[in-house]
Amino acid sequence: MKNWLIHIVVNAIAIIAVGALFDSVIIDGVGGALLAGLILSILNAIVRPVLVILTLPITILSLGLFLFIINAITLWLTDAFLGSTFEIDGFGMTIIAAIIISLINLVLNSLIKDMKK
Repeated sequence: MKNWLIHIVVNAIAIIAVGALFDSVIIDGVGGALLAGLILSILNAIVRPVLVILTLPITILSLGLFLFIINAITLWLTDAFLGSTFEIDGFGMTIIAAIIISLINLVLNSLIKDMKK
């Protein structure tokens, strides 16, 4: 449970960072970012594995690059669930935001893992 809460906070930090980088990503405060992080974590736990299995041939043919599209789809679904609390203009921007959120998550999770040792 504790790791899941840390993952939600890391997602929220990444979402806030993307919102600060791009004008076309609109977040309604820290509470909106935490809510978006929660929804994104739930979607990554439930929807993402199903999408990965369904798109496995495309993912293999693209050498794994299609996973960025799957991340963008989960981010787009988060946008759809939250309405005006969290908005991203256009699917192209969603792909860019998903890539940056993935990179920030990678860095922050590795830092947290190093701190636990």
